[in-house]
Amino acid sequence: MSENETAAPKSIVTAAILVIGDEILSGRTKDKNIGYIAEYLTNIGIELREVRVVPDVTDEIVAALNALRARYTYVFTTGGIGPTHDDITADAVAAAFGVSIDHDPRAVAMLRERFSEADLNEARLRMARIPAGAELIANSISKAPGFNIGNVYVMAGVPSIMQAMMDVVAPTLKTGVKVLSDTVRAGLKEGDIGGALAEIAKAHPGVSIGSYPFWSETGPDTNIVVRSRDAQMLQAAMDEVKAMVERERRPKA
Repeated sequence: MSENETAAPKSIVTAAILVIGDEILSGRTKDKNIGYIAEYLTNIGIELREVRVVPDVTDEIVAALNALRARYTYVFTTGGIGPTHDDITADAVAAAFGVSIDHDPRAVAMLRERFSEADLNEARLRMARIPAGAELIANSISKAPGFNIGNVYVMAGVPSIMQAMMDVVAPTLKTGVKVLSDTVRAGLKEGDIGGALAEIAKAHPGVSIGSYPFWSETGPDTNIVVRSRDAQMLQAAMDEVKAMVERERRPKA
């Protein structure tokens, strides 16, 4: 690159998560994947915009998937790709894309790395059913693969397996401008600073400012988080936030 050339600016890359499973909606299983994926994507410059949770119902999965994949750069699904009758994610994804689904020889070969011919029964072979045209996502833990078709990445619901799949997927993704953030602990109740924060946010339209109350060892407190893709804009807003906090902390006459 010559002295007069500059790299093309990165665009904003967006994503959604579609969590699939009756067990999540019933509360029997507590989701551990959303927070992990959200942080992972943020760290590589992909902005998570939406999360949906749907039951093990084909029509519900298809409708949600088609809505999300049309709206965002990427969609990541978790759950429903195991060996049991209610693991219908692969079939639903095939239906959403209007393609056929069958046992994929590549996926069968992966399963044979773990299971003997005697153990590779009909139920386990369900995990080798892949929509036509999809690429496989390797699974270093249990060998049963996920897959990618279009802008959709279909991964396991088991956290350790999902995390291994994310490590495989991440290097293939387009990334955008990372969101920078800074935090200040206010030492004040959220209601004490709500009006002042609103004024600062109004003065800095390119910055996101959020307040997050919590209970500390000294009583009610608030973390103020400032986010922006521009470091200078972030700093300018944060300077005003810190100055405001200092003013509000002073004893009132």
